[in-house]
Amino acid sequence: MYYKYLFCVITVLGLLTVGCTETVDHRGKTPLVQVGKNFLYKEDVMSVIPPNVSEKDSADIADRYIRNWVDDILLYTKAEGNIPDNERINELVNSYRKVLITHTYIEHIVSQEVGNAIPDREIEEYYDKNKEVFLASEPYIKGLYIKVPKTASGISQVRQWYKNSSEYSVDRIEKYGLRNAVDYEYFYDKWRPVNEIFLKFPLKEGDKVKNSIGKNKNIEVSDSAFHYFLHVEDYLGKGEILPLEYAGNDIREIIMNNKRVEFITKMKEDLYDEALESNDIKYFNSSNE
Repeated sequence: MYYKYLFCVITVLGLLTVGCTETVDHRGKTPLVQVGKNFLYKEDVMSVIPPNVSEKDSADIADRYIRNWVDDILLYTKAEGNIPDNERINELVNSYRKVLITHTYIEHIVSQEVGNAIPDREIEEYYDKNKEVFLASEPYIKGLYIKVPKTASGISQVRQWYKNSSEYSVDRIEKYGLRNAVDYEYFYDKWRPVNEIFLKFPLKEGDKVKNSIGKNKNIEVSDSAFHYFLHVEDYLGKGEILPLEYAGNDIREIIMNNKRVEFITKMKEDLYDEALESNDIKYFNSSNE
């Protein structure tokens, strides 16, 4: 895909022009537009064009991006020469630069020293000590769900199997599901939010299902085409202690943040002590005595 752009200087509003013949190190990039001493490169423009778009759309996106870039440079140049307190702007820029450099350095050091891996044992220990903090914001269940067409055979057997958590019944309904079910999910071994399971049922039966979960272990509803079966083996109500598998991510973030704070605090203390020892810090007495 090719674009034709004017590669020489755009001279507007008295900007300092740089001749097309002047040698400029573009560091391997291909210049497209120049405004004063500012260059926009082909690689920068191409990076904002989404893949798999038409040639016309690509050209339109490129044109808009280039025009916006030119407008921004012209406006910045105009503003730079006409602001009343340029010194204050420089102070703010320098302050932000210090913050940005410090933040980048800290993130780099922390990622090296602290890392991102938290052992499962550490997460489990934190969970055991702080279970009461992690409470479910919605109900959770363990069990089995199956959706079967009304035209399928053996519905009466499904009604018996899905209610029973015995190995035999689960095996039979699993094999039946492979042949006949439109949707089948076994989750005896993990907690699932009720709202996720609730979405599997037809909307018109939603209230019935929602009101039944937590009260009935076995729920069956039907619409014009399907039978929906849900067996609730275990129920965890809203406000009860959240299972570790759901609290784990939050715990990982908490532990990581604690480690970060501890490391940064220690690093600051060490830097301060080293500076004191080398007399790099001097406190001046501000009294008039």
